[in-house]
Amino acid sequence: MKNKKAITILFTILVSVLLLAACSGSDDADSSSGDEKTIEFMHLWPEGSSAQHNKIVSEIISDFESEHEDVKIELEVLSNEQYKDKLKVLSTSNELPDVGMTWAAGFLEPYVDGEMFAPLDDLLEGDLNDSFVSGTAEAYAIDGSTYGLPLELNIATVFYNKAIFDEYGLEAPETLEELENVVTTLKDNGVAPIALGNKDRWTGSLWYMYLADRIGGGDVLTNAINRSGSFEGPALVSAAEEVQNLVDMDAFVQGFNGLSDEEAKSMFMNEQAAMYLIATWDLPNYTTNEDVPQEFRDSVEYFNFPTVDGQGDMDSFVGGPGVGLFVAEDSDVKEEAKEFVSYFVQQWGEKSVTEAGVIPATKVDAESLDLPQMYVDVLDDLNQASNITLFADVQMSADVAQVHLDMIQALFGNEVSPEEFAEKHEEALSAE
Repeated sequence: MKNKKAITILFTILVSVLLLAACSGSDDADSSSGDEKTIEFMHLWPEGSSAQHNKIVSEIISDFESEHEDVKIELEVLSNEQYKDKLKVLSTSNELPDVGMTWAAGFLEPYVDGEMFAPLDDLLEGDLNDSFVSGTAEAYAIDGSTYGLPLELNIATVFYNKAIFDEYGLEAPETLEELENVVTTLKDNGVAPIALGNKDRWTGSLWYMYLADRIGGGDVLTNAINRSGSFEGPALVSAAEEVQNLVDMDAFVQGFNGLSDEEAKSMFMNEQAAMYLIATWDLPNYTTNEDVPQEFRDSVEYFNFPTVDGQGDMDSFVGGPGVGLFVAEDSDVKEEAKEFVSYFVQQWGEKSVTEAGVIPATKVDAESLDLPQMYVDVLDDLNQASNITLFADVQMSADVAQVHLDMIQALFGNEVSPEEFAEKHEEALSAE
């Protein structure tokens, strides 16, 4: 009797175990046969420090998931430096997110060399054909393939105080000669012409780059950097000469080589200087920033960098894209990830302008949006841009960029001749 009872209990246990195993197996089968796929997405706009950017990203993800019920976006958000550090760590263990953020040129290169980022040319040839401002997606191209799609864009323009200009009967210059006449008139009336904080050096590089562009064309500087041209070519030497001509005529505020960009910005915004060459990341200060007096904001306009001796295309800009999106080469959901990136880029354009004051890398119909006029004008300029030359120090390796920035400060300080300036660049580039 006891044996029979023991056998019954054992049988009951076995049946229970088998039932549990069957249930478990059924669940696993359902799970493995399910069509939902997960895209891991990592970005660098935390809610605390980048509230508007974060909100837009959340909106885009929500819309994408509602339109793609079989796809789930798994999100990780880090601050800028944390993001860069984690991306490096993940890359060493081949565990990059399916979609993440990257920068152009030098930042991109090691990931492409390591075959970690997927080419995105198919997107550019598909839904995103002719979507980007000229020169932006190209900044993410290496050896003929594009490995990132830019979200943001900045171009440098010359902001000027129209109230000061009007006081002395001045117009926005369209040629270097006209700019020099403006400088002379302002100087003769005791007004500092141009705010420049060249302690940061990249600020002076903007002036040099534009002069090079106008004298030698939109590709002259890039060609010298990529070694299909030379820094000792006549256009780049002439650009250095024109820099020193402006310095010699006191075009810039006193002590400019020892001032930071923030100090120069303050001088312009406190109406201590009439002009200021800076990128469009400064647009809110002259349009929507309520901390800046309305009277000053109303007085600021901008002009595109002038031509030089009749040369140069005023629709050619110095600038470059900000962050862009990549897709991991080893992603298990590569096609879905690409679809998400394409969707994100298309949605980001108008939302980023209207909700965050960002100038997007994609073309936007400014007239259809409720924006300050200066934003409309900049967006129109971008849509008509013939070229955008990426900031020189971003194009260069870290070692060459250091030489470039040091030489920029020396050039503006009249410590080297234009020829020596060019020679030092050639030496640094040839040593790589």
